Amino acid sequence: MIIAVLRLSHRNFRDKRISTHLALTARTFGAEAFHYTGEYDSHIEESVTKILQEWGGKLEVNHIKSYKKIIKDWQVKGGIVVHLTMYGIELSDSIEDLKLRIKEDLLVIIGGVKVPGEIFRLADFNIAISNQPHSEVAALAVFLDNITEGRARIRNYSNAKIKIQPSERLKIVDNIQRNEI
Repeated sequence: MIIAVLRLSHRNFRDKRISTHLALTARTFGAEAFHYTGEYDSHIEESVTKILQEWGGKLEVNHIKSYKKIIKDWQVKGGIVVHLTMYGIELSDSIEDLKLRIKEDLLVIIGGVKVPGEIFRLADFNIAISNQPHSEVAALAVFLDNITEGRARIRNYSNAKIKIQPSERLKIVDNIQRNEI
């Protein structure tokens, strides 16, 4: 299964950090690709590249012009499209149905500015993590963690220069004790 994330309507001035955080969250929780529409922003790609060089893994980052094309192409190839929105069906009410179809590739749509109504019709599922205002980053993390059953969360990549060793009281990086917490 391939997981990709589509961020709608990125705005350079307002969304620089949030879109970068969405990309990094996507990577951490198992996505292989992060696509975004709206304004092109080299900062997102540079930040992700730097993280990948140090922490390893892979994440394809693409600025795309048409959300319609990527959604339709995804569905033609048999993939599932999930739109995360606070107006959707609660995740707890839809998770079992999603897991039955999770063998298929998954495109997760995250809104930006006002989401076009067409997105609600194009998506196979409109899922709410909460029906209260919250962060897109939190919604993406909760959704991906649930859908992958936590498998993607804690791991070290073979191509990483930096690796964290779990410890309750110490910061251990690359098996070298650095500092007490």
